[in-house]
Amino acid sequence: MFKYLCIGGNEPRLIAAAMEQLNTLPFFHSFSNCTTKPTLVLAEELLGMFTANKMAKVFFTNSGSEANETQVKLVWYYNNALGRPEKKKFIALSKSYHGSTFISASLSGIPSMHQKSDLPAPFVLHTDCPHYWRFHLPGESEEEFSTRLANNLETLILKEGPETIAAFIAEPVLGSAGVILPPATYFDKIQAVLKKYDILFIADEVICGFGRLGTMFGCDKYNIKPDLVSLAKALSSSYVPIGAVLLSPEIADVINSVGSFSHGFTHSGHPLCCAVAIEALKIYKERNTLEQVNSIATRFQEGLKAFSNSPIIGEIRGTGLILGAEFTDNKSPNEPFPPEWEIDAYFGAQCEKHGMLLVIDDGQILICPPFTMTPDETEELISIFGKALKATEERVQELKSQKK
Repeated sequence: MFKYLCIGGNEPRLIAAAMEQLNTLPFFHSFSNCTTKPTLVLAEELLGMFTANKMAKVFFTNSGSEANETQVKLVWYYNNALGRPEKKKFIALSKSYHGSTFISASLSGIPSMHQKSDLPAPFVLHTDCPHYWRFHLPGESEEEFSTRLANNLETLILKEGPETIAAFIAEPVLGSAGVILPPATYFDKIQAVLKKYDILFIADEVICGFGRLGTMFGCDKYNIKPDLVSLAKALSSSYVPIGAVLLSPEIADVINSVGSFSHGFTHSGHPLCCAVAIEALKIYKERNTLEQVNSIATRFQEGLKAFSNSPIIGEIRGTGLILGAEFTDNKSPNEPFPPEWEIDAYFGAQCEKHGMLLVIDDGQILICPPFTMTPDETEELISIFGKALKATEERVQELKSQKK
C-alpha cells in the first residue's frame, strides 16, 4: 500500500489524458518565455487550490527532489536580490526526508544518506525532530515539548546569526521518517520564531499534499502559512513524473524585479505530465476526495491503532490515510530489537504473503493506502495487519528463546 498511486493503479481518465496530449503535442519546452497550454492551466489550478497562504507563481520540476533543490536556488536568488548575500543557511529537521539530489539529500536529516557522500552541505543545519514519543522528557506535555523545541530552534538561529539564516523547511507530517505528527502547538511556536528573525518557511507537501491527511494540504491541517511550497507524488497520482514549487507574491515580486531566474530542466512543465496532473486534480474535485478520505480514515486509524497493545510495538501513529508503526521491546523507544533479527522485514514479508505491500525502514513500517480504498478493503487491510503482527510476535518469542 504505497503513497504514490493515490487514485489507484488503473485510472482510465489519467491514461486517456496522457494519450490525448501525446496525440496533440507530445513535447515542448518552457524556456525563453515559451510554454504550453497544459502547463499554464495546471499552474492556475494549483494557485487556486492552495489556500493556506496566497501563492503567486509556479515553477515546475520533474520530482520532489528537484522541487526542493530549486527551493534553495530560489531563496538564494531572492536574498541576493535584496542585498543580503550572507543570508544563505537552511535549517531542516533531524530524521526528515526531502529528496536524494545533492541539496535535497543535504536538507534530509537522515545520517545514512550523508555517509560517504560528503553530505550534508555546509550551509545546511538540522534541528530537533518533533517526535514526542521518542524525545520528550519525563513528565513533559506535548505543548511543553513544542516550547522546548522552539526554544532550541531560536538558540540555533542566534548561535549562527539570524542574518545568515535564509529558510526553514519541514513536512507537515514527517512521512519517510515513520509518520511523525507534530505535537500540540508545534508549528504555531516554530512559525513565531521564524517570523521574529525574518526566516522563510518552506512547506514540503510532497507526501501530505492533495488529501493524504484528510485536508487538501498538510498546511491546512496545521495552520502553516508557508512562503514556498514543494509538491509532487499525488500531483499526478504518480502516473507521470512531475513536481512543482509555489512562490508567494512577496518572493515572486522580488525575483521578477531583478530579471530572469536562470534555472530549469528540459522537461519542466512537460505538456504530457501537466495534462495528466490537470486530470488528477479534476478527479480529486469531482469525486470529493477529501470526503472519501475522511469517510474511511477513522476506521483505518482506529482499526490499526487497536494493535498498539502488542508487546512488540512501541508506537502506532498516523492521521488521515497515512500511518506508521515502530517495533520496539518493552514499549520503549530506547529498546529496539537487534537489527539482525530484521523484525520489520519479517513483518513486511508476512503482509506480502497475504497480499499487502508496505514501506519498511529501520524498524518502522509505513502504510499509505490509495484514496480509492473501500470500506471492505479497509477491513481486509486491518485483518492482514493483525495476521502479520501475530506471526511476528511468535517470531520474536522464538528469537528471544534462542538467545537465552
